[in-house]
Amino acid sequence: MSTRIFIIAHAPLAHALRECALHVFTDCADSVVTLDVQADASPEDSLAQARNLLGALGDPPTLVLTDVFGATPCNVAQRLVEERQARLVTGVNLPMLLRTVCYRAESLDALVQRAVVGGTQGVMQVAATAPQNQNPRPHDQDPNDHQQ
Repeated sequence: MSTRIFIIAHAPLAHALRECALHVFTDCADSVVTLDVQADASPEDSLAQARNLLGALGDPPTLVLTDVFGATPCNVAQRLVEERQARLVTGVNLPMLLRTVCYRAESLDALVQRAVVGGTQGVMQVAATAPQNQNPRPHDQDPNDHQQ
């Protein structure tokens, strides 16, 4: 059985992340569920929505991903995972989501590790200089070359 991935985030991030995942993994529509928490929604209303979304899906293992630790989506998710076979990871980004979708057939505990590693490996500084493993071209040496 595949682990369900439930994204709870500030609107419209949850839905946007799901759309990106579907762009890459067209077969993941049934595995990724979202709840966009609206700015004016109370935590109780958001929790009720989350329960309804998951209740309609049965009780598969669920990895819940949220955007910001301590914010309403995360607080709702913390209460939600207490009630079921679920784990919570916060700080969702697209590399994290793609990693979890790719490995959703693994156990819930393994998927948590995949999520954390995928999310952290997806964050890196990229140099604005010449691409790696390429020698700079002569005009790259002149700092004023880009000016008109």
